[in-house]
Amino acid sequence: MTHVPHTEDEKRSMLARIGVRSVEDLFGDVPTGYRFPWLELPRPLSELEMMAELREISEGNADLQHTACFLGAGAYHHFIPSVVDHVIRRSEFYTAYTPYQPEISQGTLQSVFEYQSMICALTGMEVSNASHYDGATALAEAVIMAINVARGRRTKVVMAPSVHPEYRATARTYTQGMSVEVVGDDRLDNDLQAMVEMVDDRTACLVLQTPDFFGRIVDLAGVADAVHAKGALLAVVCNPIALGLLKPPGAFGADIVLGEGQPLGIPLSYGGPYLGFFACREEYVRRMAGRLVGETIDADGRRGYVLTLSTREQHIRRERATSNICTNQGLNVLAAAAYLAAMGRCGLPQVARLCYHRAHYAADAISVLDQYTVDMAQPFFHEFVVHCPRPVEEINAILLEEHGIIGGYDLSKAYPELVNQMLVCVTEMNSVDEIDALVQALEESA
Repeated sequence: MTHVPHTEDEKRSMLARIGVRSVEDLFGDVPTGYRFPWLELPRPLSELEMMAELREISEGNADLQHTACFLGAGAYHHFIPSVVDHVIRRSEFYTAYTPYQPEISQGTLQSVFEYQSMICALTGMEVSNASHYDGATALAEAVIMAINVARGRRTKVVMAPSVHPEYRATARTYTQGMSVEVVGDDRLDNDLQAMVEMVDDRTACLVLQTPDFFGRIVDLAGVADAVHAKGALLAVVCNPIALGLLKPPGAFGADIVLGEGQPLGIPLSYGGPYLGFFACREEYVRRMAGRLVGETIDADGRRGYVLTLSTREQHIRRERATSNICTNQGLNVLAAAAYLAAMGRCGLPQVARLCYHRAHYAADAISVLDQYTVDMAQPFFHEFVVHCPRPVEEINAILLEEHGIIGGYDLSKAYPELVNQMLVCVTEMNSVDEIDALVQALEESA
């Protein structure tokens, strides 16, 4: 038990040990005007008054209920059916911990199993885990998995420059100290064939993204065969909403498919928390990080669900783990499962088509403006690059302050050579009227 000094002599003795003469000396670095009890605090407020004041302060935020948004770059504004929030707020899900005890966790385990099943159907893969922190960490885990599959004999990773820059940075952070060589993403072009040709007998995997960070749809035909011929794996980053319209990477022979699951029923929430979905070929399941729920039969012949192919030690003993991440963003996994179930086979393609067509409507409208150019050299999904007549930062300031519009992403922040280029995103949440207002505002901002 800690001894609490009661006498003045004891207090002075303790102060002397740390080299000060009085308690006041401990706070010498704090300006006098900010020391208790001389703080000039406002008068106490009732709960009613406090809530009114907080609501007034919140009105200064540019929330997406009142502001048109054309900013994407990895986090997207989509419609979320109300049933998603109703499901995840149920107390048995909202407060649930990792389901190590299946006899009391069947509901949580089944929801994760259904999520895994839907991710496999969406990506065209055979096995899905119960997710990672976000898309960036999912990519880092894919890189480490590919190196583990090669049993350390291959430590080179070829990564396209069109992969999300934050994902690439995260992969480098994860692999520092592992003697892993990441190459390819320092190029200024987007030559897919050049990426494939960089794969050699030292390469663990090739990492591509489609739609890529610039919104362009990458043709993966023949890539997997070329990569596999050199003994490497193909990892593909993708947008789950786009998979409602596009052929899944699994159909092209990808070995690992991953991405950010935020578009699947998870609000933007100022950047998180999100979830990273991750799927792979069944032959690599033992090398896959994260948790995996399987379906089985209990002693009475009844269907049941359990964590499988990894023991609890996987998650608490560093030296035995394939990953040191100890959470799977379980509540967001449930939200994604509820969203996919609510949208169904018809709803998800409908969302994807709306995104695609409205984005192309916006691109066509912007392209006719005198001082703007839209990059349409390659097919794109719901994001596209606009060449602007002045710095994007200046244009975005005008859009927000004068028109109440959140503009696109300033590409020069991640790619310094792409000066005056804006990445514009359009989803089903952007009406035709909002798109027309953006076009007019851009014209006035030139």
